[in-house]
Amino acid sequence: MARRGRPTVEIILSAEERSTLERWARRDSSSQALAFRSNIVLACAAGDATHAEIAAELGCNPVTVGKWRQRFGAARLDGLVDAPRPGAARTIGDDVIKAIVVETLESAPEDATHWSTRSLAKRHGISHTTVREIWRAFGLKPWREDSFKVSPDPDLVEKIRDLVGLYMSPPVAAAVFAVDEKPQIEAINRIVPTLPMLPTTPARATHDYERNGTCDLFAALEVATGTVITDIRKSHTSGDFVAFLNKLNREVPAELDVHAILDNLATHKTPLVHRWLLRHRRFHFHFTPTYGSWMNLVERWFSALTTKKLKRSAHRNVKELAADILAWVTTWNENPRPFVWTKTAEQILERLAGYCAAINADG
Repeated sequence: MARRGRPTVEIILSAEERSTLERWARRDSSSQALAFRSNIVLACAAGDATHAEIAAELGCNPVTVGKWRQRFGAARLDGLVDAPRPGAARTIGDDVIKAIVVETLESAPEDATHWSTRSLAKRHGISHTTVREIWRAFGLKPWREDSFKVSPDPDLVEKIRDLVGLYMSPPVAAAVFAVDEKPQIEAINRIVPTLPMLPTTPARATHDYERNGTCDLFAALEVATGTVITDIRKSHTSGDFVAFLNKLNREVPAELDVHAILDNLATHKTPLVHRWLLRHRRFHFHFTPTYGSWMNLVERWFSALTTKKLKRSAHRNVKELAADILAWVTTWNENPRPFVWTKTAEQILERLAGYCAAINADG
């Protein structure tokens, strides 16, 4: 039976086109639409998959796959970029736009650390809404400042590769746990009960509160399943940490090795802990780089605990706080949701190299 419909365009990529598409598909600065179109073209070039199969994999309509295959076949990379849309003619020249962008990036007013829309508009004799539109078009947000910390760890590269390998390709016959403590969790009770949410009005809580003691939460997140083993204690000394390791040892099947991802807290490296490790040979510790606790997935679980339970809870004493945490953990473990690590070690190191290059370029 003869095939009906529009003939399929064969996609054969040059090395440069493939490199560009892969970069567009993974770069944070790419728009979601451009990244999605790049993935469609890469899938079309990968083999003999039908439009329906590619659409099912990427979660779109087969017509969408055909559209961007045709566009790329006709105009190559330029076909994936949105064409300029018709509209009113610009009244601001390119020289003014360039001046706005350059001054935003390279200068500051005498009385502030960064430009505002109104101060820059006054300087150039244009409206502040025009400045805002220019900033939006170029992705400029001078009122914001992010922070970062380059790890001075001499074993940084090896540790990144080690941890990412545990997340993305765990060893056979072993359990991988992300382990850490959340210390000094406060049992806080509001002076006045929180007012409930109403239509057009959010829930309201008083600024003042009373502290009713603290507790420390030890947690081990199993990377593969998302289940969490916890222990609540009054402190987080090395003795408390060893007691938690004993609990972890009891709950993990004896035939499995245990790989624990930890930060560089001194409690994790005391002689008491070293002696415990000598007696439990199946345990293997993997430490995050210095200032690299963001690589410990259990931190993401602690964030969920804080935002979903602790942040807006009230407790009259530590006993109530502990019971509330354990109840939340029990509910979590009834339907655990593992956190999936997606960044490869090469992508992390490439991003780090970009930071270092920028720092060196600035002298």
